[in-house]
Amino acid sequence: MEEKVISVNKKVLRDFEILDKLEVGIELKGFEVKSIREGKVSLDGAYVKESNGEFYIYKMFVQIPPSIHTNISEKRKRKLLMHKNEIIRWSTRVKERGLTILPIDVHTANNRIKLTIALVRKKVLHGNKKKLEEKIAKREMRKY
Repeated sequence: MEEKVISVNKKVLRDFEILDKLEVGIELKGFEVKSIREGKVSLDGAYVKESNGEFYIYKMFVQIPPSIHTNISEKRKRKLLMHKNEIIRWSTRVKERGLTILPIDVHTANNRIKLTIALVRKKVLHGNKKKLEEKIAKREMRKY
């Protein structure tokens, strides 16, 4: 089946060093599935935390259609569907200092909505500056 990327969290790709990735499912309501398939989803500011041996995604915006008369928040916490061994492995790794879990993208795989999460570490600013200077130097070299 065709895999289609619906939404990407570009800030994570730019500001964080990705150490490990994992594709997980999300527990959604029916109207949320329809909104996500239409692209009405945003990962800005979203993060993943463990609670009672399960992982949840917080602050992932999914637009609720106006026809749904409910008091459910658009940024409610949603359970991530993972295997038990993955939960254990990721929960031990995230306890290391400076590591966190952030969502990278929302996509469809085999007609199911999936979320790619990543174990990340904040990039050091002076490292970014050095890379930027190298990039500029290479660009200058190509000119001549």
